[in-house]
Formats: sequence, structure tokens, C-alpha cells
Amino acid sequence: MFENQAIDIPLLQSRAFNLRWASVPADVIPLTAADPDFPIAPAIKEAIIKYTTDGYFSYNDPLGYHPLKSALASKYVTQYHTAYHPENILPVNSAAFGIHLVCKALLKPGDEVIIFDPVDFLFKHAAETAGAVTIPFAIPPSSMETDFSAMEALITQKTKLICLCNPLNPTGKVFTYQELKKLAELVVKYNLMILSDEIWSDIVFDNQPFTPIASLDKEIFNRTITVTGLSKSFGLAGLRIGAVLAPDTKTFNTLYKHTQHQSTAEGCNIIGQVAAHAALTACSDWLALFLDHLHQMRALVVNGLQKIPGISCIPPQGCYVAFANIRGTGISSQEMHQLLLSKAKVAVVPGLPEWFGTGASGYIRLSFATSSSILQHAIENITKTLNP
Repeated sequence: MFENQAIDIPLLQSRAFNLRWASVPADVIPLTAADPDFPIAPAIKEAIIKYTTDGYFSYNDPLGYHPLKSALASKYVTQYHTAYHPENILPVNSAAFGIHLVCKALLKPGDEVIIFDPVDFLFKHAAETAGAVTIPFAIPPSSMETDFSAMEALITQKTKLICLCNPLNPTGKVFTYQELKKLAELVVKYNLMILSDEIWSDIVFDNQPFTPIASLDKEIFNRTITVTGLSKSFGLAGLRIGAVLAPDTKTFNTLYKHTQHQSTAEGCNIIGQVAAHAALTACSDWLALFLDHLHQMRALVVNGLQKIPGISCIPPQGCYVAFANIRGTGISSQEMHQLLLSKAKVAVVPGLPEWFGTGASGYIRLSFATSSSILQHAIENITKTLNP
């Protein structure tokens, strides 16, 4: 299911954009955007076919497809003992849109937002689009405990929101209960809100427990808006399906007011919602096999990179991306990106400020959600280029 023969490269070369197969030369292996090379689970395909066979694509409920809302609520109750009411869950056009929606609804020009460094660029982009000022909080790529007490020095009277990415893209860190408890104490002490991006919550390694910050207690639950999606776990990026989970009706209504779902200028497409519902209710076995495969790919890429002089790579606790420290090579992130693209025929994401913040300098990110054959070929090409 997750070997090379399962991957249709010619099809990917015509469909997989966003720095991937369709965006690079035909002889380049793209280990770039975090998007699996594998086809979706059969149960998702069957659900889409069944829905489309009926031949009706009417306007959907602007509040979202109720079976999906119920399935998301059930997941959080069953897996995390966190009771979101289905009516306070809003399916949206991607988790990325959800992040923008929360920032648009909660922030005004001049507000301050604390974001991690390094972290995916979407938080900075969304907050600054809303007119807010982003304040970086350094979290070095490491499995060591994060000292959230140091964040207190960054909090001012203008601080309104802390953006939590857990598991953390690009470093792969999964925050522990104890770390989240310290962060929650600051949030409560200074009357702040948390935007918790949990799109990677299914992709966790070594039996590391994933803890939603909203699950800690009722007080922090009431101060947390969770954003999630299905693209990372189930390969649904092109269907643009995400969800925003609000703690109460008042918060939900505030968020909903800042969408244009009511006017049909925006909205979440029904096929994406049907696919997401199938993923949540019929694909747990498929996801377990995918995780087993990713465990193996993580070992392959980390072990391969560690053997190259000047490169070190900590095994990520979550996410299927490896964040490799290349400072020992004396080559910058951008130069390494260009060198690997031109010589090794492998595309990676350079650790540039516009992608991840200044804390990513001297790093490259590689996605390993592909087959062992493709990944091994890429690592061999990188090794030959850097250690001939």
C-alpha cells in the first residue's frame, strides 16, 4: 500500500503542485511540501464516488456538513476527552483559511501575537494580514523541554493571542502535558487566547502522547480555538478541507460572522466534507498502516542524513518532515537548496525567514511521506553530492 508501485509518478507530475512533482523538472525528486505521494484510502474514494453518483451538488449548509461536525466532536471526546459541541465546529476551506479566520475575528491593528520561531509562515502571514504585530518566541529544534516561563517577558498590554503549533512544523516537536500546562498558566494569567493548530495531531511517533491544550481544564478550554484538517493524515490537500473548533456558541458566532459563508462568497465544498467524514469514520486502519510506514521512512531519512559530514538531524517526534541542521557544511540554507536541486536532483525547503522565521537559518526541511525507494534514491543523491 505504501511502496513504490503504489505511487503514480506521471499522475503526480500533472497534479501535485505547491513545490511538488508538477512544479519541478521531471528528473527532480521533490521532498518539499508536506503532502503524501500515496493515493487516498479506498474508503475515502468510495465515499466520494457514492456521493457523486447521486448526481446532486446543491448548496451545502453554510454551517457545515453535520455528519462531519459530529465526527470531529466524537474524535476529540474519544481520543482526547475534550468535549467540543458539534454545533460549535465550523468546517472551512482548509486549515490555512481557519488560521486566517481566527486572526481576522480576534485581532485588530496594533495587537500583538506571539508565534514560535521557527514555525510555518502561515501564522505570521495571517496575523499581519489582520494588522497585528508578530512577536517571535524561539523554540530551538530539539526534543528538550521548552521553557515557556521565558515567554512571559514578551507579553505586553497589547498581547492578545498566542499561536500554538502542536506538533510543531518544521521541527517535529510534540509538546508535553507539563509544557502545555506552563503555557496555559500564562494564557490565563494575562487573559489571552490560544490559537492551536493541530493539523499534525495524528502524525506522532514512538508512542508519544499528543495532548490538545484545550484538554487541560475548562479554563484553558474556554480560551482556546482549535484549527485542524485532514490533508496531512489522509492526503486531502487538494480538497481544501479544514475545521475550526470553538469552545462556545458566542465564540463560534464571532468566527462565523467573519466568514462569508452566509453570502455564498465563501464556503467549504461538500466533496471535501464528505471525504473528511469518511477519513474520520472509516480509515483508522489505513492511518495506522501509514504511521507504521512513516516510522520506517523517518529512520531512513534521519540515519541517511546523519552520515553526511556537516549535517545533523534530530528524529522528529511528530510531523513527517525532517529538519536537518546543515551549518556544519558551511553552506547556507538557500545555497544548499540550489545545490541539491541542480546537482542531486532533489528539491528541499530551505530554512528561510519567509518560510519559517529567522530560527530556521542553517536548516533545510525534507518531507518523507513517500516510498522507501524514492526516499532512498533521494538520500543517495544528496550523499553523493555532499560527500563524493
